[in-house]
Amino acid sequence: MGTLSAAGYRRLGAVGSLAAAVGGIAAGRLPAHDPWGLWVPHGSTTTVAAAVLAYLGLTLLVVSWWQYGRLVARGAAGGVRDALVTLVWWAAPLALAPPLHSADVYSYIAQGAMVVEGHDVYTSGPSVIGPDELGADAAASSGAQWRDTPAPYGPVFLALAKWVALATDGRIVPAVLGMRLVALAALALIVWATLRIARARGADRTGALWLGALNPLLLIHIVGGMHNDGLMIALMLTGLVFALRGRWILGSAVVALAMMVKSPAAVALLFVGALVVRRTSGPLPWRVAKAFAVPALVAGAVAVAATLLSGTGFGWLHTQSVAGSIHTALSATSDIGLGVGELTHAAFGWDSEPVKRAFQTLGLALALAVIGYAALATFRRVRPWCGDRPPHPVHALGVALVALVALSPMVQPWYLLWGTAVVSATAWNGRLGRALSVLSAALVYETHPTGSTPGYGFLVAGVVCALGTVLLLRERRAAWPWEWPSSADDGARRPGVPLSGPVRRPSPPLALPSMRTHGDQGGGPDGEAQRPTPVR
Repeated sequence: MGTLSAAGYRRLGAVGSLAAAVGGIAAGRLPAHDPWGLWVPHGSTTTVAAAVLAYLGLTLLVVSWWQYGRLVARGAAGGVRDALVTLVWWAAPLALAPPLHSADVYSYIAQGAMVVEGHDVYTSGPSVIGPDELGADAAASSGAQWRDTPAPYGPVFLALAKWVALATDGRIVPAVLGMRLVALAALALIVWATLRIARARGADRTGALWLGALNPLLLIHIVGGMHNDGLMIALMLTGLVFALRGRWILGSAVVALAMMVKSPAAVALLFVGALVVRRTSGPLPWRVAKAFAVPALVAGAVAVAATLLSGTGFGWLHTQSVAGSIHTALSATSDIGLGVGELTHAAFGWDSEPVKRAFQTLGLALALAVIGYAALATFRRVRPWCGDRPPHPVHALGVALVALVALSPMVQPWYLLWGTAVVSATAWNGRLGRALSVLSAALVYETHPTGSTPGYGFLVAGVVCALGTVLLLRERRAAWPWEWPSSADDGARRPGVPLSGPVRRPSPPLALPSMRTHGDQGGGPDGEAQRPTPVR
């Protein structure tokens, strides 16, 4: 494919997004019953043709996004305004489509209806909804693995789902579109927070939007699939914005709201504490005690208040592990545990399930160790950062969330967005950011528009991952003008380092004057403004 302009890739991506949405009308995750007759099953020939159209559209969107990123790196894609226009063009076609690549939104609506009807969402699944009760169509449309599974979500999200169910009277099409409004609001908040974190960190804001908001994995699964991970990410990033501005109590409260959507956001509290440690004075033990105790107390108070106000009860404390009972092929620890369990069963007759659970527990223990190590490294010179300045807490949070996903007992493609959204604002053009861009382009193929996970989806994802890796390596050798920062600088642009052209780092004794590229502002290690350093 020849090189187009940024406007050309914007239009090409919009065509791809439109094709994915149109294909989804017949090949998406349609409800079991639609009284309005809008989202109804079609014949097999139409369904297959629609699936082909959806995949072709998805490929156009992925290619356009990748090429648009090259232009962003060269400074040829315009600024933030142009990226926002591109985002609107790519997201708009998905706004009225049926659920794409997942049936989770039906379980969200059904769980909201369960709250309205007085069912305990933390002990029962949507299958308890009677045929004449609110949310019956949503319950019948839920994925089989969730129909008898208690909700693993917090009271804040269940309250939103309850309001959507009430406002739409449980009618399936309006309820789905209501949940999409929530997803679009989350996308807007992600954009707002990403721009402010990138500005505070001195990163290129257009590049941050490219990886964090224009990402096809986010568009397909947050806008198209309406996963509540988008709301969790949006609130978590917003909490980080407040913490970077020194309002870390408010930041902790907002992160707690994110935690009351999905529990992985709790990891961010540790790094809010790390920000406080770096930005306060006094003996280190006292700073550490204050920095980690106060956010925890604030989050605890918010969690209690949200639970009491929602009326859903504290059952969410006991359902955080239910997702681990659902096997997903992307979970390395579950796959290894299952394989070893089957081998021990064949060799010794042992039950394979305890073996699998042992590997899952080991993976979580390793993830906790990585998270703790990343937090410690933000204010202590420990390996692998020994000899360099410690990583910034926001970037370290992104690394920690990526590690959590990689070692979790249940992994879905969109879980990659937890860490990607954070890294995009600090190191979109760093090694980790580039790796996440390849994985984003690959994992978007792992699910069928219906939400199933066919074997060929993994094959296509593997091919895309290999192709993306080859392209990155070849373009790096060809001096493609994306900066490859060392682990010491988190990928944030330093004053005096341009975003285009081959990069040669200055020697340590030399300090270059501050420069701005594409209208961005530089930032110090904790997000504060950094004054230009004169040449000595």
